Amino acid sequence: MLKSLRVMKKTKMIKVKGVNVGSLNKRQQGALKRHSKHHTVKHIKSMVKAMMKGSTFGQSHKIAMKNVGK
Repeated sequence: MLKSLRVMKKTKMIKVKGVNVGSLNKRQQGALKRHSKHHTVKHIKSMVKAMMKGSTFGQSHKIAMKNVGK
């Protein structure tokens, strides 16, 4: 039980436009921060959700544009 607690990785509460992106890697966080200047909170939320499921940045952007728009 104790061993499994050590393995769990804490995610920092890093936010982009109020959306927690702490569970993504540093490269994805930086890309979303730059990307957020041109897009809405709904768009960023949709992208983070897709990236958490394993989509790449480009794939998640395409999904967000289709479902939410800019």
